Amino acid sequence: MNKERQIRALPGGLMFLVIFGLMGFNAYQWIQHKEWFESPMMVGLGFVVAITFLISWSGFFINQPNYATAMVLFGQYKGTVRGDGWFWTNPFYSKQKVSLRAQTLNGQTLKVNDHVGNPVEIAAVIVWRVEDTYRALFDVEHYAEYVAMQSETALRHLATSYPYDAEDHELSLMRNPDEISKFLLQELVDRLDRAGIDVLEARLSHLAYAQEIAGVMLRKQQAAAIIAARQRIVEGAVTMVQMALEHIERDKVVEMDMERKAQMVSNLLVVLCGESNAQPVLNTGSVY
Repeated sequence: MNKERQIRALPGGLMFLVIFGLMGFNAYQWIQHKEWFESPMMVGLGFVVAITFLISWSGFFINQPNYATAMVLFGQYKGTVRGDGWFWTNPFYSKQKVSLRAQTLNGQTLKVNDHVGNPVEIAAVIVWRVEDTYRALFDVEHYAEYVAMQSETALRHLATSYPYDAEDHELSLMRNPDEISKFLLQELVDRLDRAGIDVLEARLSHLAYAQEIAGVMLRKQQAAAIIAARQRIVEGAVTMVQMALEHIERDKVVEMDMERKAQMVSNLLVVLCGESNAQPVLNTGSVY
């Protein structure tokens, strides 16, 4: 696979002085030898020299910071000049400038089905820059459009590979954003290497259920949260009841048969697990 190769260009200031000096010296010679104007051969030679000087001016170019210029001579890639400044090179080179600055792609929101078939809305932010000017210019048609299309494809593939939400330790788009971003970054690196693109960062910028199921999934999440809270409450209540019975038996506060213990357990669970405050009932008579 062809790749970028760097070439050095001559300093623009130095070449300006050289070309300007040669032009001045040539003009001085013509002024000193006025008889040259009477010779067709010398006139033709002077015309060729003037054209050469004019063509040489097209060899000057300027590179701004974090820009590179690729040189092509009659359809053949000759190399890339990096660095900022004023340069001069072969005037017959065609020059194509490429920005080496970091660029941000704020991808549009996509609607895709996740790994379990739920429609979700997802978007990502990609930070990238050109690493290899040859591959960016000559291995793909338009490298910026190539980045956008491949980023969308990678994001769609990522969304279909993982569920929106998952239980236990399974990876999901919502619960594991850092791991998911790493997978997206690696896939983008593999896809954009052909275009000489270096992916600096890739992160999800938007993630939500699609509108048609958002309400249902919200109720499902609320139900799961309520169940989890109830389980925690029941576990705590059972532990407290067990501790109460153990204290009563150990300190011999009162002797109770199994029926009274069951009634006490029932009352305590109602008090501890109920959503509203229990109303106490005072027993003024005998326990039995």
